Amino acid sequence: MQSQTFHIGGDGGISIAAEATGNADALPVLLAHGGGQTRHAWKRVTADLANAGFRPIAIDMRGHGDSEWSAEGAYETRDFASDLVAIASKMDRKPALVGASLGGLAGLIAEGHLAPGRFASLTLVDIAPRMETGGVMRVVGFMEEHVETGFSSPDEAAEVIARYMPHRRKRGAGKGLRRYLREKEDGRYYWHWDPAFIRNITLAKRSDPAHQERQFDALNDAASRLSLPLHIIRGGSSDLVSEDAVAQLLELVPHAEYTDIAEATHMVVGDANDAFSAAILDFLKRNHSPQGAVT
Repeated sequence: MQSQTFHIGGDGGISIAAEATGNADALPVLLAHGGGQTRHAWKRVTADLANAGFRPIAIDMRGHGDSEWSAEGAYETRDFASDLVAIASKMDRKPALVGASLGGLAGLIAEGHLAPGRFASLTLVDIAPRMETGGVMRVVGFMEEHVETGFSSPDEAAEVIARYMPHRRKRGAGKGLRRYLREKEDGRYYWHWDPAFIRNITLAKRSDPAHQERQFDALNDAASRLSLPLHIIRGGSSDLVSEDAVAQLLELVPHAEYTDIAEATHMVVGDANDAFSAAILDFLKRNHSPQGAVT
């Protein structure tokens, strides 16, 4: 099925790269990836959604992939959330929003605080207001490790990823990996995202110990305000979102639905794509008509 790549204005006019697949008249499903990823993380999911009659629109979050970098280094959760609101406001129909990790946090703030009622539904992929510190630090540590020095080759990057995700079959430095890298004039390869994104996170943790607790309070408050259909998907082996964190979120949003994908880690989409697609399609089909109004 053919896709269309384009740019759309985020908050303040920042240019956001997007890729839409399927019938232009179908219900849009906005896909927001996690930190350090790109829209290509949803490749197989977009095909499943389009074949089911939806209109998946996968974006590169600001500072990631082919989207514009923020000159001011504006990479707070609220900045990403503001982009989602700006993008949704340009659509003819309310989109269903699916957010993984960072994309899910942005979705919570977007719908809960910035623009209640802007989205038709929200799916949170292995994210909750309360996150496990060890899991967060593992992700941040991986992103920090080569942010300054880069890699001598895509093969070296593939080795680093294999060590970070030992549960997955090792993959070579093919086209898929190269989409996450950019070659600079020094001949080395760097992640395809703005280094200021991770620097801001580490700086906040070091200089402001209360930052994470304030973020938790803000996310908790945003979640408590949600009235739209909400779906929580957790990787059964996730080290970032615990079962207790999901239980706390379900207390805040009693009408939410919960799916646990046993064979997946925090990287749910890549670990168990078939199970993930089945879960989101079941939720979307029960709550929306692809060609019609929200049910």
